[in-house]
Amino acid sequence: MSLTLRPITVKAARKYVAEHHRHLPKLQGGLFAVSVVDDAGKVRGVGVAVNPARVWQGTGRIVIGRVATDGAKNACSMIYGSLCRAAKALGYVEAWTYTLPEEDGASVKASGFEFSGITKGGNYGRRGRPRGAAVRPEPKKRWLRKL
Repeated sequence: MSLTLRPITVKAARKYVAEHHRHLPKLQGGLFAVSVVDDAGKVRGVGVAVNPARVWQGTGRIVIGRVATDGAKNACSMIYGSLCRAAKALGYVEAWTYTLPEEDGASVKASGFEFSGITKGGNYGRRGRPRGAAVRPEPKKRWLRKL
């Protein structure tokens, strides 16, 4: 079986994420998305690039917000690579993504990302703009790829 990259709308990719992502099925928004399909045309995975935090907007940075697959071999690294190439073509200079501490990051490493530290974790509400509790508030591994 071979996998092929195909365009997908952000709306369709978010639906796939809701059905297949292991621990964070809810994704708000997105800038652009990509899918991988098998020889029969079945979608085997998707990835969505999202806006970074407000302080990073306009700085040439983009975040790979979600990658979700059905377990197809090499699908994750194909998706990460494709989103990075698209981001570079759009003028972005850095791509960032995050994994859980227990994940080894094999796909992000295979896609050219380098480990960049551990986040603080926690919730991101503030007095003037309260937010609901984070679904996964623990610290995450941060990954960076220069484009």
